[in-house]
Amino acid sequence: MNPIPYGRQNITEEDINEVINTLRSDYLTQGPKILEFEQAFAKYIGSQYAVAVANGTAALHLCTLALGVQPDDKVITTPITFAASANCVRYCGGEVIFSDIDPETYLLDINKVRSLLESSPSGHYKGIIPVDFAGRAVNLEAFKELADEFGLWLIEDACHAPGGYFLNLNGEKEFCGNGKYADLAIFSFHPVKHIACGEGGMITTNDEALYQQLLMLRSHGITRDKSSFANTSNFATGTSSDNYPGWYMEMQELGFNYRLTDIQAALGISQLKRADEGLKRRREIARVYHHAFKDDPNIIGQSGIIDGHAYHLYIIETENRLELYNYLRTKDIYAQIHYIPTHLMPYYKKMGWKEGDLIHAENYYKKCLSLPMYPTLTDEQQNYIIEVIKSFFSSYE
Repeated sequence: MNPIPYGRQNITEEDINEVINTLRSDYLTQGPKILEFEQAFAKYIGSQYAVAVANGTAALHLCTLALGVQPDDKVITTPITFAASANCVRYCGGEVIFSDIDPETYLLDINKVRSLLESSPSGHYKGIIPVDFAGRAVNLEAFKELADEFGLWLIEDACHAPGGYFLNLNGEKEFCGNGKYADLAIFSFHPVKHIACGEGGMITTNDEALYQQLLMLRSHGITRDKSSFANTSNFATGTSSDNYPGWYMEMQELGFNYRLTDIQAALGISQLKRADEGLKRRREIARVYHHAFKDDPNIIGQSGIIDGHAYHLYIIETENRLELYNYLRTKDIYAQIHYIPTHLMPYYKKMGWKEGDLIHAENYYKKCLSLPMYPTLTDEQQNYIIEVIKSFFSSYE
């Protein structure tokens, strides 16, 4: 049996051909494939607008910039996430306030967030960044109601959940990133994600003003749109404002070079075409794991079978996590841990966070283990993983 990682990309001949065709075209960076990818992704997610960017971290940073996060603004997020979900607030000088998770869902606990808001002065907090952790969709309808009550914005970190959804109060599917509840949502196209571009990210929204601002911020704060030029005359030629030369552009904001390339977009377009196929396979793998472990007393928690779960990760919890992790590696099974609680990273501990602050997140971290989960995982490989885990626990009986 070859080594089995926790996640991996799936690159097909169709993907390779799409990239080759782009390499043979006239554009490698900001060409027509960018807009094509954005439009296809927005249609897939169900949002009005999509903005392709360099990676998921860039997407988060642009969101906090577009929403106007200022130094010392307080923003709430979960500690069980990749550090970028919090770091984007710090990039703008804001203060990250971590709130605990629900131990049953592994998601940001809305009741804990409400307690924070109710115990603080009005205007104390500016926004919330819920995370669709592991692919399980946050109930954004409930978070939107809470955010509106306290005058907050919402950024949905949906990096784990393209194609995921929750059911609203009417029983309707609300797909992650569709823009109905969150002001902005972000996705990642890192190789282990559902859609791989090598690196890459996407921001989705239904707010046209935010969309236009994001387009500018991702490219140095520069615009070539004549209708939005600030200068009323062209100082270089003396011509009137309705006769700008073709080379004229304006830097109107302090933006960044957070652009995606046409090469990456071509790969993303090809990957997107089989996104539903990959999602279906992930859900099949999850069902097998669930039924294999549902009656095992050594497994004290697992991702389970949840409607709308996108299963970027399949997580189990066990008291013997370290021993199992090491044992699996001896059998060429490379499980992973997601995540070390962000508030216990040295950077955030320097800001006063400490062990004991967020009990549910910390207890989860001591037990969690992400099992191999990707569409090309074979039945044979999965059965081997299950057999190895069961053999490990049998040695304790």
